[in-house]
Amino acid sequence: MDLKSLLKQRLQKLKASEKVSLENDKTEESHFQEYLTEWGKKLEPNQGIPKFFNKIPKETEHPLRSKLREESRSNLLKRRSQQLLDNNELKELWVLLDQNQSYPDEQLITYTDFQKVAFLACPKVKPYFTPIVFARLQQNDPQGRVSIMSLFNYVMRKVWLDQTRIGLSLYDATGQGYLTESDLENYITELLPTLPQLEGLEKSFHSFYVCTAVRKFLFFLDVIRAGRVRILDVLACSFLDDLLELRDEELSKELQEQNWFSAPSALRIYGHYLNLDRDHNGMLSKAELAGYGTGTLTKPFLDRVFQTCLTYGGEMDYKTYLDLVLALENRNEPQALAFLFRILDIKNCGYLDSFTLNYFFRAIQEQMKAHGAEPVSFQDVKDELFDMVRPKDPEKITLADLLACGQGDTFISILIEFQGFWAYENREAVSSEPAQD
Repeated sequence: MDLKSLLKQRLQKLKASEKVSLENDKTEESHFQEYLTEWGKKLEPNQGIPKFFNKIPKETEHPLRSKLREESRSNLLKRRSQQLLDNNELKELWVLLDQNQSYPDEQLITYTDFQKVAFLACPKVKPYFTPIVFARLQQNDPQGRVSIMSLFNYVMRKVWLDQTRIGLSLYDATGQGYLTESDLENYITELLPTLPQLEGLEKSFHSFYVCTAVRKFLFFLDVIRAGRVRILDVLACSFLDDLLELRDEELSKELQEQNWFSAPSALRIYGHYLNLDRDHNGMLSKAELAGYGTGTLTKPFLDRVFQTCLTYGGEMDYKTYLDLVLALENRNEPQALAFLFRILDIKNCGYLDSFTLNYFFRAIQEQMKAHGAEPVSFQDVKDELFDMVRPKDPEKITLADLLACGQGDTFISILIEFQGFWAYENREAVSSEPAQD
């Protein structure tokens, strides 16, 4: 065949392939338009907004649904509880770790032996023996080994947290992962008989003890004052550890005095409240609260306390008093600083300016005169306060500035009580005094 015929044949094949390609493109386009039309029809809001929230049924409205929900939650928690290691299984795990440690003299285990223990142990142990857990427990060992004691303590701590979470969830009436004030009260009330350190409390004081304990959880964990705390937050903080520490029958007196939940601490706080209540009506007036601590809280501060905090007929109940005590005894904590900042913010504008600082400091100057001392100039104190905080705006101090400066407790003390100002003013003299044996 000559060259001319070959070229004609090649051109005919090219035209035929282009025609097939064109037909394929048309078919593909028609399919695409068909699918696009169907997809568009599905997206049309003919049915309205889909339901994304299911209201929790009330017992009075749907008793059967409420019972079903309650029974389902109970079964779920029961199943999760059965998946946890019991004491016998924990003992068996320790025996396995002891028998399979790679370096008995140092009580260390390699990853190979770690996997071996995971294979030999019961199925409940498997979730705790993962590569991630092994990596997290390493402590810069050059050979990548892990202490069997650290591993066993990790497993025990994790089991305890899971057990506690399930125990707290039993008091979560709504099943939403929160505990309300009444839920916490029920939990602590039923926990009381299991705490040997509280056996000496009279039954008539139990309600006041429960109130004292619950307020600490709510004050520090319920930041937005919603009247509830997350169970995860309860587990993450140390309050539950402090509370359960009271199971130790040999807990020292010193540790009890440092523990908010101990009997001596609760009795001390309630005793102070009763001593302040001079008319014995169960509430505190402004004049009665003025005797708190050393009795040097300023009048403007007390006025603001009764303006911003919940009162009944101009008097403060025990719960509000506990919030104030928690704030004043923990002035370096963010929650306490937020509580006290709200009291100092007389303009409700979110910041403290020179006018606000002068409003509170005038009472300090008056107390200095009453003690026969020459009042300090406000201008000098104002400059010190702004230098102490170093706010972003040189004329306004916000809560964020107080939290960032690290000296918020000193700043607050200077403005609200004469003793706090006097301690700051004479800090150099106090620090230079020789220590007494």
